[in-house]
Amino acid sequence: MANVDLKEYPLSQTQAIVWNDMDALQHINNTVYFRYFEDVRVVMLEELKVFDFVKSHNIGPVVASTRCDYRAPLVYPDTITTVSWVENIQEKRYTMKYEIHSHSQQRCVAEGEALIVYCDFNTGKSCPIPAETLEGLQAYVGGQ
Repeated sequence: MANVDLKEYPLSQTQAIVWNDMDALQHINNTVYFRYFEDVRVVMLEELKVFDFVKSHNIGPVVASTRCDYRAPLVYPDTITTVSWVENIQEKRYTMKYEIHSHSQQRCVAEGEALIVYCDFNTGKSCPIPAETLEGLQAYVGGQ
């Protein structure tokens, strides 16, 4: 298990890294970390039933910006736990924070964040976060 207390975080996902994600430099390619962020973000969106709302209202979240700070390389084989939480909830956007913890290294190997903006897909413009989603997001506030 990674050296992280999961009780401190409202959202986490543990998964094995796969050999196919290694690059020519013999470590997990930097782009894969963003997939790990997405994996845990989708867990939250599913729990909040956001995809159902998107289908019925054509309004939903988009990643406006994202970044990752790499602390140590990941190599196969390993298992990781990605933890996440929400900060800075506003009318039309919120920030998701992430940490990726390596079980074999027993430490945080990457930290990142994403600015999530709600979009009306009919107009292509930002729009308010639906009230039920806004309320549900409160359960994910926390973390470090």
